[in-house]
Amino acid sequence: MIAVSSAKDSLVINPLKLAHGVIRLPGSKSISNRVLLLAALSRGDTLVKNLLDADDTQVMRHALRQLGVQVEDSTEYIGNCFVRGCGGVFPVRNADLFMGNAGTAIRPLTAALAMQGASYRLSGVARMHERPIGDLVDGLRQVGAHIQYEKTEGYPPLRIEGSVIQLPRQIQVRGDVSSQFLTALLMALPLLARQPVEIEVIGELISRPYINITIQLMARFGVHVEQLDAKHFLIPACAEQSIYLSPKEISVEGDASSASYFLAAGVLGKGPVRVLGVGKNSIQGDVAFAIALQKMGAHVSMGEDWIEVSGADALRGITLDCTPIPDAAMTLAILALFAKGKTRLEKIASWRVKETDRIAAMATELRKLGAQVEEGDDYIEIHPLSQQSEWLSPLNGIDTYDDHRMAMCFSLAAFGPNPIQINDPQCVNKTFPNYFAEFASINH
Repeated sequence: MIAVSSAKDSLVINPLKLAHGVIRLPGSKSISNRVLLLAALSRGDTLVKNLLDADDTQVMRHALRQLGVQVEDSTEYIGNCFVRGCGGVFPVRNADLFMGNAGTAIRPLTAALAMQGASYRLSGVARMHERPIGDLVDGLRQVGAHIQYEKTEGYPPLRIEGSVIQLPRQIQVRGDVSSQFLTALLMALPLLARQPVEIEVIGELISRPYINITIQLMARFGVHVEQLDAKHFLIPACAEQSIYLSPKEISVEGDASSASYFLAAGVLGKGPVRVLGVGKNSIQGDVAFAIALQKMGAHVSMGEDWIEVSGADALRGITLDCTPIPDAAMTLAILALFAKGKTRLEKIASWRVKETDRIAAMATELRKLGAQVEEGDDYIEIHPLSQQSEWLSPLNGIDTYDDHRMAMCFSLAAFGPNPIQINDPQCVNKTFPNYFAEFASINH
């Protein structure tokens, strides 16, 4: 069971044995913030259903309201939100926006603001000022945007000064640090694309499934991006009267990254555990986490909007290219403790520039539990804790680095022999405020 410890800022989870039940997932953060911005930029009004209500989406909603967009949360149906589109032009032409640590908010909003010919400032928490944005700014400067760094070159805070944007026929953007830079350009450039514009990705494009999410959502709002090949994307010419057009109503899928914790609990706790809100028809790449579980030996079944997992006969370690599942892959690092044989997670360089340096943080906290861990620039390798005697009980608990996914991942370590103390459990408010209550509901 889960019990709040005597320390105000920590939570203790007693050893767990069994997990079974059904969880309805909160809305996807990635989809929620994309939909909010697209709805705000559209002509017409949009009813958004199953919108995630968490810190990152609150950041986006607050910023849009500051920009003069009418964004109203339903008082009748939890998760419903009404957005009155501004037709591509924000009413407020000068604003100072605080973006917290929400990468899915600051990056696409920066690009959209650069198209406005107005003046804005964007800043965030200290960690946001350590998260790179230079590749996006370089791309925006190619179209004439005037953007200045206030402190460190390549990082927020930023100032955007009014400028005349002239879109060339092709621009370039790097894709090997974050796919959010390409997403931001794809979403923003149609606002001023009076001729087709091609975006060329330089280097490797990581987290490609998130680009697929962007393209599919843009299509729901009437702009159809053509993917010419793996590194070239064509934005169509958008006549002024037909920029983004509201679909009137859109529902946000459940968060596939958040599904990973409950599915993993179903593996460790024998299950069955079913999550509702994502399934085989999901547009999110993280549903491929279920395939990784099958490779480790779990029993998995899927429907149109659900996934169910039962325990593995023998959980085995795997080597996996994690490009399709950059966020859910963190959960595999905890499952590795219980597997037979080592687990190696590759192509995870993007972990380094997330809410914290997730490779370093994961390695540090796994070692506290007694695991042998090797880390590199873009991989982590974990050897299992085969016997109960190998498990350590960290004296000062598991640190979470103000990173919601660290807290949720390490809750699964309670399936080991010792209680697990999670420090700063409130950091889950970023994407899943009710996580620990939901986790407790299926675990015994």
